[in-house]
Amino acid sequence: MSTTVATEARTPPRIRLAAAEDAAVVLAIRDEAIRSSSGLWIDEVPDPEASRSWFEAQLEAGSMLVAEDPGPSAAVLGYASFSPLRDYAGYRFTGEDSVYLLPEAQGRGVGTALMEALVTHAREHGMHSLVALVESGNTGSIRLHERCGFREVGRMPEAGFKFGTWWDLVTLQRLL
Repeated sequence: MSTTVATEARTPPRIRLAAAEDAAVVLAIRDEAIRSSSGLWIDEVPDPEASRSWFEAQLEAGSMLVAEDPGPSAAVLGYASFSPLRDYAGYRFTGEDSVYLLPEAQGRGVGTALMEALVTHAREHGMHSLVALVESGNTGSIRLHERCGFREVGRMPEAGFKFGTWWDLVTLQRLL
């Protein structure tokens, strides 16, 4: 997958609600994270039907944003979303966030712009807090969340297993 990223490192991306036409790029970003990173503790890329169902559920919930290149290409650079932390009524005001970017969009302020917009969007949708569950070695994601007002509230050693390795989990939270 190839995309053009704005040449000016700090030109803010355009942030908007995800739409049906974003499915291919969002799913490609997610699938690559599943295949090559410890960010999603899923062993195999879901089949296309399951992936499409996941994407459509995000659209229906209105809980996914995308960042677009501010240049003429308007290429999608990444996405952020929130979903219920758990499927119990008591958690209905607490969302778990996800932020994933194309590699070439990292380090350009795209993640920060997405996260700041997601915090506002979650608040407007009645969320009281957002939680991030991050693999402890993913210092970029931890720093992103801390820059956006999240604070570490817990650690779980060896909470997940992927690529033949046990991974520690860091929990960060922001009250909205």
